[in-house]
Amino acid sequence: MTTALKYSFLSLCVAILVTPLSIGEVFAQEDVEPDADTATTTEETAVAEPEPWYKSERVFGNIQVGDFVVGPGRTEVFVAPGETVVREITITNRISDNRKFKLEIEDIAGSTDGSAAVSLTGSKRGPYSIRDYITLPREEFALELGERARIPVTITVPPDTEPGGYYGSVLVSTIRPSERSEEGGPAPTSPIIARVGSLFFVTVAGDAVQEGKVVDVHTTNNQWWYESGPVELNILTENSGSVHINPYGELSITNMFGEEVGFVELEPWFVLPNSLRVREVTWDREFLLGRYKVTARINRGYDDVVDEVTTTFWVMPWKIVGGIFVVFFIIIFSIRAFFRTFEFKRKRD
Repeated sequence: MTTALKYSFLSLCVAILVTPLSIGEVFAQEDVEPDADTATTTEETAVAEPEPWYKSERVFGNIQVGDFVVGPGRTEVFVAPGETVVREITITNRISDNRKFKLEIEDIAGSTDGSAAVSLTGSKRGPYSIRDYITLPREEFALELGERARIPVTITVPPDTEPGGYYGSVLVSTIRPSERSEEGGPAPTSPIIARVGSLFFVTVAGDAVQEGKVVDVHTTNNQWWYESGPVELNILTENSGSVHINPYGELSITNMFGEEVGFVELEPWFVLPNSLRVREVTWDREFLLGRYKVTARINRGYDDVVDEVTTTFWVMPWKIVGGIFVVFFIIIFSIRAFFRTFEFKRKRD
């Protein structure tokens, strides 16, 4: 074998040995690239945004009316000691985009003179405080125009809680968004412009006391005489128990002849423990004249106990009555004048 053939044979062997190594390096690079992509995808998944702490939905129709809506107005919850329940309130933004809202919890109290259904206690604790039993996920959040939020409200009653009623309100306030001042710094938050409350009545099961009665029914300011309708009536109810009551019933109005001329059905209302509450009722009729009797039959809202109270008032439209007297006087005067003239002529004849 010549020297040239030897060199050719050696070159061919080297080429055959080197080629598999080169192919292995290319495949290794192709295997590394997918692993890098997978690592990137995993990293992106790890930083995904958390789910919101409340549910939201869009509201359609006339939404820009300059206010916000909170519902429901009242939530009644019945729980056992040691139990936890969750209820929702809804807040609908009909003011502007990116509107901020603030959530607070305040106790409520009844009235001892019947002048108000509930009164907020502010930072003070009420006589049946709910502050220790109700919690909210957060205190502030923002809504876009036409967005409705469903806020979870958690009520937790410890095992050693005494039976009875506990009352408070979840207050929703609007806060204007912060704006930049002319110097470029953040402007202070604007004052609260409105507050709306959703009442929570929590009744803890056990040996609670239900006790109440209808004290009186009377006209507003005890007015006994009216010129015309409408007639404003007040029903005074007392609750001396440890839980609220929901009385309901009816009013019947009869005239001086005993005929029923009016009837008003009364939907349930609430009276907080150890308080008085006045239920206002308006009765209106086009023409009223004479003496009227009002009979209120009110179910206390428990044990099917019904109280019956009555009052009376007069309706005398003085213009009409005065006109009738004037006409009657003219008629009598005319009759007497006629007979006097007739008698005078007979005497002359």
